[in-house]
Amino acid sequence: MKEEIKSIIVKTPDDWHLHLRESPIIEKVLPYSYKSYGRAIIMPNLEIPIITFSQAKRYYEKIKYLIKTGNNFEPLMTLFLSEDTKVQDINEGVKSGIIKAIKFYPKGVTTNSSGGIKNLSKIYKLLEKIADFGIPLLIHGETSNTEIDIYDREAYFLEETVLGIRKNIPNLKIVLEHITTKESVDYVLESKKNVAATVTAHHLIINRNHIFDGGMRPHFYCRPIAKREEHRIAVRAAATSGNSKFFLGTDSAPHFDHNKENSCGCAGIFSSPNALGYVAQVFDEDSCINNLENFISINGAKFYNLPLNSSLTKFRKFKEAIKYPEKIKIGKNMITLFNPGYPLYWENDILP
Repeated sequence: MKEEIKSIIVKTPDDWHLHLRESPIIEKVLPYSYKSYGRAIIMPNLEIPIITFSQAKRYYEKIKYLIKTGNNFEPLMTLFLSEDTKVQDINEGVKSGIIKAIKFYPKGVTTNSSGGIKNLSKIYKLLEKIADFGIPLLIHGETSNTEIDIYDREAYFLEETVLGIRKNIPNLKIVLEHITTKESVDYVLESKKNVAATVTAHHLIINRNHIFDGGMRPHFYCRPIAKREEHRIAVRAAATSGNSKFFLGTDSAPHFDHNKENSCGCAGIFSSPNALGYVAQVFDEDSCINNLENFISINGAKFYNLPLNSSLTKFRKFKEAIKYPEKIKIGKNMITLFNPGYPLYWENDILP
């Protein structure tokens, strides 16, 4: 019997940035989300990106089909913004209640983003329409300019792209996704209330040294890449502050190990099974546990103009470390779970 030494009850959390992928991965990873979260924003960068409403609806229906009876998890769908995106698809999606946001990937910056935006001027009319619909534009904030140092691409993108969008379309709601820099934190804090940011569990914990500690660590490689310690500290301080502009988006991104552990490994960290536990542990370590509910359960819902979840979740801290799987198996393939290199003492359960 595990000895419980601390607990806190909060509104059931949401994940405002989640990758579920396709079969056979989705069937295995989805339960980790629907058993822990009330809702999640589902990323559209599948092998064939979700650009049309009909594609999004089919994906939504598949997710709902895979959720076992008794779970009230709701997938919140997004469309992949491209130069071919049609206003009609956005309109139909928003009216249906299925589409909750539009995702902006600069061309080629991360997994399955080759169809992303290359020429910003070609989509300004689309961005104006998105502003009119009142839904957020979710921005993967890195420049695709490979001449810019990889550790500077997030800060550069703010100057190169975001400032222009905000100047020309000031009423557009924007979420800077998975921020990793002090510059992003400062920008969000200095912006009006229609600008917010998601923060991942892993960017609260790792800096760029972790990727090269004793050799290449492919399971710490994600995009945007982890930055210097000073940036991690700034992002962590923003998240734990309780400020309403920051909320949890795990960016849990499963990849088979053979696609991570090779000469050109792909970006992404799979954290759905333990992200909430490590987030609670971070808040506890920083003496900010009373701000946990704001970050995981309240801030995101309010930004999206959605009601808070009616269910409650209990977080428990134990004297003994929590055991979680190092890997999950899918057929003959393995997916490695996020492991920051130290024990986890917090776990969570939605209360009946």
